[in-house]
Amino acid sequence: MVATLWRVITLSLAFARQLGGQCQRIVTERILRKMSAYPKDLDQGWRRRLRSRVLRWYDQNGRKLPWRESADPYRIWVSEIMLQQTTVAAVVPYFERFIERFPDVRRLAEAEQDQVLHLWEGLGYYSRARNLHKAAGVVVHEMNSRFPESADELEQLPGIGPYTAGAISSFAFNRPAAIVEANTLRLFSRLIELDIDPRGIQGQKKLWKFAGWIVSRKRAADFNQAVMDIGSQVCCPVDPKCSTCPLMPSCKSFEQGRQSEIPLKKPKPKITDVTEVSVAVRKGGRYLLRQRTDSERWAGLWDFVRFEVRDEDVVTVQMPERRQTKGPAALPGQQSLFADDSAIALSQLPPSLSARVNDLTGTMVRSYEPVTEIRHAVTRYRIRLLCLVCNFEDGRLKQGAGYQWCSRNQLRELPLSTTGRRFAELLDACR
Repeated sequence: MVATLWRVITLSLAFARQLGGQCQRIVTERILRKMSAYPKDLDQGWRRRLRSRVLRWYDQNGRKLPWRESADPYRIWVSEIMLQQTTVAAVVPYFERFIERFPDVRRLAEAEQDQVLHLWEGLGYYSRARNLHKAAGVVVHEMNSRFPESADELEQLPGIGPYTAGAISSFAFNRPAAIVEANTLRLFSRLIELDIDPRGIQGQKKLWKFAGWIVSRKRAADFNQAVMDIGSQVCCPVDPKCSTCPLMPSCKSFEQGRQSEIPLKKPKPKITDVTEVSVAVRKGGRYLLRQRTDSERWAGLWDFVRFEVRDEDVVTVQMPERRQTKGPAALPGQQSLFADDSAIALSQLPPSLSARVNDLTGTMVRSYEPVTEIRHAVTRYRIRLLCLVCNFEDGRLKQGAGYQWCSRNQLRELPLSTTGRRFAELLDACR
């Protein structure tokens, strides 16, 4: 097979030379580009054996997941968007709740964005939910509620990149589309012993070409599901299970003993420590909130008055000591309070914080009750968030700032950030 292939290439290049001039250059470039689709030291026999091993393993070991129960492009699309940057175990309950509430693309398109974001709470990366809602509108109003079948067409929808487009095209319509995501990136890099950064431009080109070259033409859906499963369950980031891997005979990295060093590690980002304050300004039984704008982190979600501070601005703010409690006050990563309301006394809010609240909202607050301290991370930021309750004393809401007085019932219904929801649950449970 290899000899035949190279004979065809040799004859084609000879023909190109006979053409001469511009025609020779164009034909030669196209032949060389075609050649580059065949990875070094791999041939069609290798590919045939690889496909057979992949599909045989999948027939026996493929995972049973709720979005694999049908070839419905809507369900597949929702699941793939949720699975971006999120584990399968975390996605399953969210997916089931989402499909129960929005069983088809039309129901999703008709929903309010707040409803979609509320169901998305806790999954993070909320731009995914906003784009999901936006794309549903496009499919319903511009495509008569029918998803396109090709990856190129799917990629034109908001929030759908090359991987998601390929996944929908292959899983829903069995088209032989290439897919490269975290698990297949690792698997493919090891299979071909990729010794450059797989996330760089050249590494991505090689992996996408390889993915398109190996995908089964007859069972594209099963093949792509299989390589993702093998990547996540067998070809693990640390201590890959090579002895039980169905692709061990095809793996160039295993052959060279390099499976632990490939793919090349991504440099760890420098972590920046940040201190922020979240203030629940209280007026009677209502709290001051606003919806975050498109240019902000957690766009579209609602939150209390929140801002970054210097450590010296909060040195006098006394937070409760950690205690063992049950219910909302015992959420992971936060400290408890309100265990004994009578023991809590109002404290003077540092002037710099009072001024900042006034500048952002137009309201005046002077004293506070400490609620909880939440430590969490967002991308490269490690955040220490101090949550305080302050009683409204004076002032008028600042025009154009977007703040609104919200009742406890509204707090339960509005989509909040994960930290905002923790704070709201404490306020609801303890007041």
